[in-house]
Amino acid sequence: MERFLTPTHLLVSETDERGLIKYANKDFCYFAEYSVDELEGKPHNIVRHPDMPKAAFKDLWETVKRGDIWRGFVKNGTKNGNFYWVYATVFPYTNSNGERGYLSVRKMAIKHETQKYDKLYSEMRRKEEGK
Repeated sequence: MERFLTPTHLLVSETDERGLIKYANKDFCYFAEYSVDELEGKPHNIVRHPDMPKAAFKDLWETVKRGDIWRGFVKNGTKNGNFYWVYATVFPYTNSNGERGYLSVRKMAIKHETQKYDKLYSEMRRKEEGK
């Protein structure tokens, strides 16, 4: 079942360089259907939906690891088997101790965009699977 963000929802999470969750705000926990305790220290891909092609995340990681900001549409899965679409912006940073990390801010995705990306991602997954 699809869950829908409203314009007032803002999902925020922070990970370390390896993608382990250091922080998740209340909206992120609500839509992911996890408590903050269940998320902290876990790989961020805990919310990766199987419909997402590997190439999309490859592009995300290549972009942020070179220090650039990544933006795109993402279909996330929830703890209870639901899903939700977001428009995500991922910011790489280096803190004062020289540790790298990533801040991800997600907002509501517009339905016509999610329909377009659902079709695109489906085509990408078929290519990845050799079909």
